[in-house]
Amino acid sequence: MDLLNTLVDKGLRRELPTREEALAVLATSDDELLDVVAAAGKVRRQWFGRRVKLNYLVNLKSGLCPEDCSYCSQRLGSKAEILKYTWLKPEEATQAAAAGVAGGAKRVCLVASGRGPTDRDVDRVGKTIEAIKEGNEGVEVCACLGLLSDGQAERLRDAGADAYNHNLNTSEATYGEITKTHTYADRVDTVQKAHAAGLSACSGLIAGMGESDEDLIDVVYALRELDADSVPVNFLIPFEGTPLAKEWNLTPQRALRILAMVRFVCPDVEVRIAGGREVHLRTMQPLALHLANSIFLGDYLTSEGQAGQADLDMIADAGFEVEGAGTTTLPAHRSEATAATVAAMAAAAPAGGVCGSASGSGAAPAAAGCGSACGGCSGHDAAPAQADAGEVRSDLVAVRRRGAGTDLAPNA
Repeated sequence: MDLLNTLVDKGLRRELPTREEALAVLATSDDELLDVVAAAGKVRRQWFGRRVKLNYLVNLKSGLCPEDCSYCSQRLGSKAEILKYTWLKPEEATQAAAAGVAGGAKRVCLVASGRGPTDRDVDRVGKTIEAIKEGNEGVEVCACLGLLSDGQAERLRDAGADAYNHNLNTSEATYGEITKTHTYADRVDTVQKAHAAGLSACSGLIAGMGESDEDLIDVVYALRELDADSVPVNFLIPFEGTPLAKEWNLTPQRALRILAMVRFVCPDVEVRIAGGREVHLRTMQPLALHLANSIFLGDYLTSEGQAGQADLDMIADAGFEVEGAGTTTLPAHRSEATAATVAAMAAAAPAGGVCGSASGSGAAPAAAGCGSACGGCSGHDAAPAQADAGEVRSDLVAVRRRGAGTDLAPNA
C-alpha cells in the first residue's frame, strides 16, 4: 500500500505525516490491519528495537476530587466505588514502588488526585521521590500531580524527579465537553512548565470518549508540537457512576489503528499503552507491542490491570524483551536534548535551587492530575450474545475495581 510505504519512510526520517495521511490510517479496513501494524512496527523497531519499558503506578492520594473530568472515577460527584485515602507516607510509597521495581519496572509514576499541588504537597512528594530513589538504585521517577504553579517543576526536578506527566486527553475543540473546571490551555501550560524545567515531558490522550477521527489527529499533533518524550495512550474505561459510563466505542482493531497512527505521528517517542488496554485490546494486546514500546505493569489508579506475570509472559512470547535499567529508553537525539536542558537549568539556578513556600493545606484530589488509567467500574449491561467482528463488545471483559471497600494496600 503506497500510504504505508510513505508513512514508514517518513517515520524513519522523523518527518511529520500530513493530516490526510494520519486520518487515512484510522480509516483503514480490518482487512488491512495487519499491514498497518507491520508498517508501524518498522518505525517502532527503528527507534526502540524490540525493547519494552515497564512502568509502575503508585497512587499517592485517591478520590474526592474537586475537578469534573467526565472520564474519571475520582471526579467531583463520582458515584464510582473506589478506594479513597489521603497522602501516603514516603515509606509507604517506597514500599509500593519496590513491588513494581521487583517486577521489572524501570519507571515509577507517582500520581496524586487533585487540581494541582500546593507547595507543601510538592515538599511531601519531593521527600517521597528521594526515599524511592534511595531505596531503588537507577529507577526513574515521574510525578503526576495536576496543574503546576511557577517554580514547582523546578523543585520536583531538584528533588530527583526525572519526568512529569500531564495528559492533554482530547482535542482543544472538544475539551470543554469533557471538563469545565479547568481548560485545555491550563494543561498545555503545565506540560510546558515541566519541559522548561528540564523534566522529561510525558503527555498523552484518552481514546474512546466519543471523539471524532479529527479530534484524535488534533490531540496527537498537539503532543508532537509540545515535544513530549512519552505519549501514554489511554483507552477509556467507562466508569459506572461517571458521565461516560455508557461510552463503549472501541474495538481491538480500532485501538490498534489509533496506536499505529500515534506511532507514525510521533515516531521516536516512548509510546505507552496505558489505562484500558486489557479492556479494549484484550487478546490482541501482543500485537500492540509492535506499535508501542512501553506499558504499565500491574494495576492502575482505581482499577485492576492484568497480572504482572501475564504481562512478562506476553512480552516474552511475542518476541520482545523487557528494557533493562542500564538502557536509555529514548533515541540519542532525544535523550541528549533533555540532558542538555537539565544541565542548562542547573547552571542557571541560584545556589540552593528553587525555593517555594512550605505553607498551605493539601490540595483536594483532582482529575486534573490523572487520566483514564484512574480506574474501573463495577459492571455494565451485557451486549448481545452474537455480534459482528467489528462491533463493540462491552460484555467480553468485566472491569475490576481495585480493592474497593477493603484495606488493600495501594497497587498491591
